[in-house]
Amino acid sequence: MDIRKKVPGTGGNRYVPMEERSGNESIVYFTRDLSPEGLEKIYKKVSGNITGKVGIKLHTGEKNGPNIIPREWVKNLIEKQLPSANIVETNTYYEGDRYTTEQHRETLKVNGWTFCPVDIMDEDGTVALPVKDGKWFSEMVMGKNITNYDSLLVLTHFKGHMMGGFGGSNKNIGIGCADGRIGKKMIHTVEGSDDMWSIAEEELMERIAESSKATCDYFGKHITFINVLRNMSVSCDCEGCAAMPVVTPNIGITASVDILAVDAASIDLVYALDEKDHADLVERIQSRHGHRQLSYMKELGMGNDKYILIDIDNGDTIITPKEAVKDVVPFEG
Repeated sequence: MDIRKKVPGTGGNRYVPMEERSGNESIVYFTRDLSPEGLEKIYKKVSGNITGKVGIKLHTGEKNGPNIIPREWVKNLIEKQLPSANIVETNTYYEGDRYTTEQHRETLKVNGWTFCPVDIMDEDGTVALPVKDGKWFSEMVMGKNITNYDSLLVLTHFKGHMMGGFGGSNKNIGIGCADGRIGKKMIHTVEGSDDMWSIAEEELMERIAESSKATCDYFGKHITFINVLRNMSVSCDCEGCAAMPVVTPNIGITASVDILAVDAASIDLVYALDEKDHADLVERIQSRHGHRQLSYMKELGMGNDKYILIDIDNGDTIITPKEAVKDVVPFEG
């Protein structure tokens, strides 16, 4: 079923090539090393302000979801770099394997997230964090336990998304830190509507970004972002085993302290692939108005869409997205 709603766009959905972007540049690190060691190495590049009690915001997936970040990668990172960290999650708005805390705990066991504490942040209630300069919200309702953390590592499986076009760092915290009953309803549902998915396309992108901004503003400098561009179905991990098959080749890992830059670089890497390799994912991004996530983050002052891409596999050299993907192996399903 196509759950998209046809609503007027704001014109913010267009893919903007790098040469047309304005403003300052941020640093984005890149590695092709899709392994526990690659993840650990790139984390070290952006970990300088990750201090105190650390939460790792991760999409832990529906039961037996095939495309989530491998558990052994995360386990290695925690054991080597973040031994006191907790994985943090919230319950879902839709009824599924993670709708209630009890169901969520069972799904965590099934999916193997048993090697460290997992804090379901809305298990004990909610907290409202301010949204500065938002047009849709003045505050966003989050899982209460988010305020127990001094720092947040946003560790994201970058992929497509049924409604958002793509799921990067912005979607991970914009939807994923909002609590399952109030915050997620604020993002997805028109007040008074019987249709829980009554907000979509560009308005949805804006609401996700405003929610994300609340989390970014709360942590300030003590938040960092990693996107893993692997097993990129056009479907989100919330679709579990029902996700569409992966047809986009694996690319690598991006990391930055700038949420807009890391998502923009991830999009650019996808667009830099040959047309036959990125056609499905690009269609999903464009048809759902996913580029509005980036343009609205920029309007909100959440970061820079211009960046310097640093290849940590080759002595921290500056590269272009096209150079980064030149040796990508086309997907063979």
